[in-house]
Amino acid sequence: MGSRASTLLRDEEIEEIKKETGFSHSQITRLYSRFTSLDKGENGTLSREDFQRIPELAINPLGDRIINAFFSEGEDQVNFRGFMRTLAHFRPIEDNEKSKDQNGPEPLNSRSNKLHFAFRLYDLDKDDKISRDELLQVLRMMVGVNISDEQLGSIADRTIQEADQDGDCAISFAEFVKVLEKVDVEQKMSIRFLH
Repeated sequence: MGSRASTLLRDEEIEEIKKETGFSHSQITRLYSRFTSLDKGENGTLSREDFQRIPELAINPLGDRIINAFFSEGEDQVNFRGFMRTLAHFRPIEDNEKSKDQNGPEPLNSRSNKLHFAFRLYDLDKDDKISRDELLQVLRMMVGVNISDEQLGSIADRTIQEADQDGDCAISFAEFVKVLEKVDVEQKMSIRFLH
């Protein structure tokens, strides 16, 4: 039955993934089962095409940007470990995690890491700034043809004007964080994974 997934994933691998991502043992085995069902090439990795078969991503206007987030620069396959690392950004922050030891690495699902993930969805050219053109491209992906180019341009201009504090006509990560300081990013960028 569901044992195929757990037999291919060794206990030590599960423990390492638990430590790195914060997912529980049962969440990891369930996600591994989902991963293997998506792995049409049955080679232990997922391609962009495998991701595009996920209905929720196929209909999401930012689906391609989200799919790209799973892949390292120049890579066209992602293994289970990389898959889990990316999904960990969307794991809700549990109450017991809010007081984690400050000396360890920051959890992948921390507010800061969630904001970095979101920022990278907008920073199309990876220059650590969101330009007007990048903002326009993402807005166009989100609204399609429902809004005129003139209206989109106005939204992009107003957004940059409100966020840009150093006058460079772009949004840096620090400016992005400042704009979102009152937004409940932890809640908005969380997916409830079954326990």
